[in-house]
Amino acid sequence: METKEVVHGPAPVGAPEHTVRGTLSTSTAVLVGALLLVVLLRPVLGDSTGGERVSAWATIFTAMFVQAAPFLVLGVTISAAVAAFVPESFFAKALPKRTALSVPAAGAAGLVLPGCECGSVPIAKGLADKGVPMAAALAFMLSAPAINPIVLIATAVAFPGDPEMVLARFLASLLLAVLMGYLWSLRGRPEWLRPQGRVVARTGSRWTTFVATFTHDFLHTGGYLVTGAAAAASLQALAPRSIMDAVASSFWLSVLAMALLAVVLSICSEADAFVAASMTQFSLTSRLVFLVVGPAVDIKLIALQSSAFGRRFAIRFASVTFVVAIGCALLIGWWVL
Repeated sequence: METKEVVHGPAPVGAPEHTVRGTLSTSTAVLVGALLLVVLLRPVLGDSTGGERVSAWATIFTAMFVQAAPFLVLGVTISAAVAAFVPESFFAKALPKRTALSVPAAGAAGLVLPGCECGSVPIAKGLADKGVPMAAALAFMLSAPAINPIVLIATAVAFPGDPEMVLARFLASLLLAVLMGYLWSLRGRPEWLRPQGRVVARTGSRWTTFVATFTHDFLHTGGYLVTGAAAAASLQALAPRSIMDAVASSFWLSVLAMALLAVVLSICSEADAFVAASMTQFSLTSRLVFLVVGPAVDIKLIALQSSAFGRRFAIRFASVTFVVAIGCALLIGWWVL
């Protein structure tokens, strides 16, 4: 039976791949189970403590998780199908070789190729290895998790009263991807990149690859969804209202707070719109900042980029992307919102 190489994402240097995958799956499964247990025990907790905040936390958390979960499953399914059935050579052949043309083409390709940000990093590494200009690979890495159909539909569902958020997210994220691609072509340095072999999983068939990829990605991104929903619910239900209102009332403070929150929470792009929609005291522009920064710069992405391209690259790229992402969101927010 033919052996196939499948990328699941970079692992720590020297760590056995099966150990990394097993640990990740177990930890996220435990996290999901523990938090769902809290939701199921909400009546008991509310009655025993008399705490209305506990009940409010569970209600908000459940609402966000139930709304986001179908989009997460659909996104992971399509992402796994792309990983299993679409060879990397397809992307390399489809993109123009000239940087001036390949950057916007790669950015636009994110519109038709769904995938989460975790999968976009190894795909970008594979594209660069296949001879695609690094600037184009980076543009695809930023656009794919931010403007694909699943994310845009999820954003529309999360903001039913504000359909302009879909257009604003699409334009700001695409602008960010193209700008960062061109910035790399102008200012990037090959010495910032660390040559490194790709981490692969060998499986016996494409269907086996699909199942393995789906399982890994669902547990991985599901854990981040639960964490993000829990954090957002905690902010809404437990944080003092006066502090939240004070931050939200200041335009620049709210923008910075939402940008930093996106970095820390590291929510999957298929689900982050529901978390942003729950922050009703913040302006649409500051929530747009959250939606643009999150799929481009967060803690897990910095770790993945460090492993794939090297720490020197990740630090520089994440820092510049963070600033440019805020700028793109503010510009498009001013124009569209």
